[in-house]
Amino acid sequence: QVQLVESGGGLVQPGGSLRLSCAASIPILRLKAVGWYRQAPGKQRELVAESTRDGRTTYTDSVQGRFTISRDNALNTVYLQMNSLNPADAAIYHCRTNYMGNAYWGQGTPVTVSS
Repeated sequence: QVQLVESGGGLVQPGGSLRLSCAASIPILRLKAVGWYRQAPGKQRELVAESTRDGRTTYTDSVQGRFTISRDNALNTVYLQMNSLNPADAAIYHCRTNYMGNAYWGQGTPVTVSS
């Protein structure tokens, strides 16, 4: 069993920044990969960024160059630094991982981008 707890969402003006955190209940070095997903109202959930245990990172095209995923293995936390936010980035952001054949999701943290 893995528990994921997200935090850091909130209201930000266009062009602003937020850093999301995803804290895991087990050492993240035991997790092959941790991903950040988002879902906006009326839209499908999409993978935003993923960080693997061996150090690889991937991003969806729309956030490339603006978002950075990173991890702190000592704190068992995966971060998503989001810069130059625009209204299209507004969504509920969830982190997700697979462990022992099961998928685990956090409860999500909302991001609102508005002036």
